[in-house]
Amino acid sequence: MAGHSQFKNIMHRKGKQDAMRAKLFAKLAREITVAAKAGTPDPDMNPRLRLAIQEARAENMPKDNIERAIKKAQGGDLANYEAVRYEGYAPGGVAVMVEALTDNRNRTGGVVRSVFTKYNGNLGATGSVSHMFNHIGEIIYKPETGSAEAILEAAIEAGADDVQSDDNGHAIVCGFESLGSVAAALEKSLGEAQSVKAVWKPNLTTPVDEDNAQTIMKMLAALEDDDDVQNVYANFEISDEVMKRLTAA
Repeated sequence: MAGHSQFKNIMHRKGKQDAMRAKLFAKLAREITVAAKAGTPDPDMNPRLRLAIQEARAENMPKDNIERAIKKAQGGDLANYEAVRYEGYAPGGVAVMVEALTDNRNRTGGVVRSVFTKYNGNLGATGSVSHMFNHIGEIIYKPETGSAEAILEAAIEAGADDVQSDDNGHAIVCGFESLGSVAAALEKSLGEAQSVKAVWKPNLTTPVDEDNAQTIMKMLAALEDDDDVQNVYANFEISDEVMKRLTAA
């Protein structure tokens, strides 16, 4: 398991669940609103909106929240948000990618830069580390959804590229462009997914020691705490021994 996935697991265990959920819903709502404003409020005619709604439903976001976010796009007072990606390095040569939706590039850029600086990282130019990641679709189902064989069969039928099954669940991978259609097909055969996301998956990982791992996790948490930041990805790898110590801390 890559370091960032491990980091997510620790944060969910150690974090304040209600506060984290409220922040997550706010970020999901922003993506839905921006997607609806950029295209049409009809998800059947707007792939980006359809994907945003699928992700929100997978996170158990209430239907009222989703509908409210779509309606907000029809208002004339909505800020003009734009998607911005930041790339750079954390301690230990770990590559980091930050996706944001912002109505003020200077504000968001300043916050992201200050976090990189505070934790001894270096913010680079766009494209400086993205070659170390693949942009893919990732659909997660709980272990009890079905056997590895059943999930694999459903994934192949839906047009997915790969499936990884273990005790934690089933991770179905597909091309970024086909995420919406694959997720919709899987929902018909398997039910609602636990998670539906477009992610940047490392194609090259960097092992880190305990000191760097702690610093990187604090850095990622600080980035994700910013309201403008939608997603953060990193390519660090933590050994099982270090992971146990960090989890117990």
